[in-house]
Amino acid sequence: MVLALVGAVLYGTGAFSGEESLDRACGGSLAQGGLSEALHASDFRTEEEGDDDYLASCMVRTQESGPQGSALELKLRWSTAKAPSATLTWYNADYDGVREQAAPLGHGWSGVVRYEGGIYQVMAALDCVNQRNKALVAYGDLLGTSNSTTLAGLGRVTTETAAKAAEKHGCQVKAGERLTGLSAARLGAPGTAKPLARAQGSCAALRGTDAAAAGTPEVMEYPADPDAPQTNCYLVTKAKKPGYGLYAYYGAAAKDFLASEGDQLEKGYGPTHGDRDYAWATATCPQSAQRSVFVLYHLHDRDTDTYPVPHYSASFARDALQVFADHEAKQRGCTGVRMAA
Repeated sequence: MVLALVGAVLYGTGAFSGEESLDRACGGSLAQGGLSEALHASDFRTEEEGDDDYLASCMVRTQESGPQGSALELKLRWSTAKAPSATLTWYNADYDGVREQAAPLGHGWSGVVRYEGGIYQVMAALDCVNQRNKALVAYGDLLGTSNSTTLAGLGRVTTETAAKAAEKHGCQVKAGERLTGLSAARLGAPGTAKPLARAQGSCAALRGTDAAAAGTPEVMEYPADPDAPQTNCYLVTKAKKPGYGLYAYYGAAAKDFLASEGDQLEKGYGPTHGDRDYAWATATCPQSAQRSVFVLYHLHDRDTDTYPVPHYSASFARDALQVFADHEAKQRGCTGVRMAA
């Protein structure tokens, strides 16, 4: 009777511990492979967060408390549901230096690993191949030690939980291979810039542009990945400061990015109100009825509260974005790239 009562109390608070708790977590969809690597532990407790805005939401913690404890927070949602908050998607930082970083997961997964304010997040957007214009979107935040091992664990838990939840709800997805390693390296650190002529990844399309004449002779880039829901490329000054950021968003990521911007893009307002220091375009892509979105922002450096490229060139911005968008569209099988007025 006492055990039954304790179980009832735990159930009522949404907190569980032990193997059974893992089986129940996130609506029974939590993928447990990778948990030990992500949290560097073998004994866990879980909490169901009960957020009605999500298909499932849970927290997995180590038994240790205080600074020694780690946690992994997961949120699952359908792309057709209400747009998530900016604190979850982080799209509101894409004009501020390299804050809006997004490295592709690789291994055939439609996802990225992001970093902001000391927290790493893995986002996966898995399209339902049997339900056009619908995707299962998962966000996994790691609260604790970050290195290649823990990030690989975070990636496994997030992607495999997304695939498991999608299958449970009748959404057929194309899953990638098991994630075995994710780098904790971040752009913006010393040595991450290189000459534009050496661009081979997400900035490769910009090699033939006059970016150097526009004040950005170098780049910071990620590996090219046609499966990633987001692509980032940074054009960098001689002082190693990002001056222009180019971004591509696809499917659920494009929809969420547009929701985060509200009517600013359509009305011609840039990220710092009426500056209009940006260019954007869209295209039709086969994976989703949602048009992809391509954006170039004149970047601000929050460390110095200045713009590394002092004078924004609208003509260069449009030319650079056109080249970037055309290249991205070709890699994805997208058509009808349309520059906004």
